[in-house]
Amino acid sequence: MTAHDEKKHKNPAPITILGLESSCDETAAAIVRSDTTILSNVIASSSEIHASHGGVVPEIAARAHLDTLEPVVRHALQEAGITWDEIDGVAATAGPGLIGGVLVGTVAAKAMAQFHDKPYYAINHLEGHALTARLTDKVAFPYLLLLVSGGHTQLLLVKDVGSYERLGTTMDDAAGELFDKSAKVLGLGYPGGPAIEKSALNGNPKALRLPRPLKGADHCHFSFSGLKTALAQAVEKYGDAHEVADYAAALQDAITDCLGDRVTKALAIAKQNAAFAKDPVLVVAGGVAANKKIAETLDKVASNAQARLIVPPAALCTDNAAMIAWAGTEYASRGQPSSRDFAPRPRWPLDESAAPPPGRGVRP
Repeated sequence: MTAHDEKKHKNPAPITILGLESSCDETAAAIVRSDTTILSNVIASSSEIHASHGGVVPEIAARAHLDTLEPVVRHALQEAGITWDEIDGVAATAGPGLIGGVLVGTVAAKAMAQFHDKPYYAINHLEGHALTARLTDKVAFPYLLLLVSGGHTQLLLVKDVGSYERLGTTMDDAAGELFDKSAKVLGLGYPGGPAIEKSALNGNPKALRLPRPLKGADHCHFSFSGLKTALAQAVEKYGDAHEVADYAAALQDAITDCLGDRVTKALAIAKQNAAFAKDPVLVVAGGVAANKKIAETLDKVASNAQARLIVPPAALCTDNAAMIAWAGTEYASRGQPSSRDFAPRPRWPLDESAAPPPGRGVRP
């Protein structure tokens, strides 16, 4: 082997993956390389369409994906400045999510992979979020993940690609779901998270007291349904006696306290893993991670536990295709393509062995 051949063997060309995301109301395509270069990341949102309905309507979302996916993919290729010859595989969200949208993305990805003779990668949407910190910060395994979004609130020990231990999940509503439903009660519109955060800036969180469900419990699960009900009852009882901003601030404070308490517990449990204890890292992903008050509180929680906090950029915390493409590179680098017979899954837990939390049935 010549010196040139040896250098080439040690430094193989990066893997380039096209990723598609269509699990909710974002139609997205991105091209990412295994050396963490994001060549393009295109997102077309239908949130304005759904805003008039107060939330995402599955059938409307699926039709929007059908209309938008092809031009979004074309845009991603043009922005990246590459051709199909330079693409090494196609990855797409195959669940969990609204099944209509997931089907659109999956069928399109399989068709593209078949036509261009490329490997196909069926990606778990939650794993896309879980691995984003490796794209942005090159985090080593294992690390603790708080996944907090519109559909999911979970605490997971991320041991490796495809290897997860769920420490906690929500028994009912997700934190992002609570934000959306509460914003509707307060007349703040959709999406609720940013609307409540903005309103809370002008509010007094101590104007009224809302409950902190499960705070101090000896497990890491969450429950937000009772908090949603408590806010609705407070609005009905007190009405205009409190400003909308006060309701928003009180709600944001309660959610933040609940998240901080559960993460504190999870960090203590995760430190029982010797590899984690050597370099404890807390990663926060999902759309709710963009909330500044929540991020500030979790930074304090991590510091108190002598752990590092990593929050990827907001654009990569909300639903996007770059995280899906990156997850595709992780599997491609391990030589693990998916079968083109893979069936999309509306529910797809990262930890298949995790028992349902007390008091409810199966939730991914």
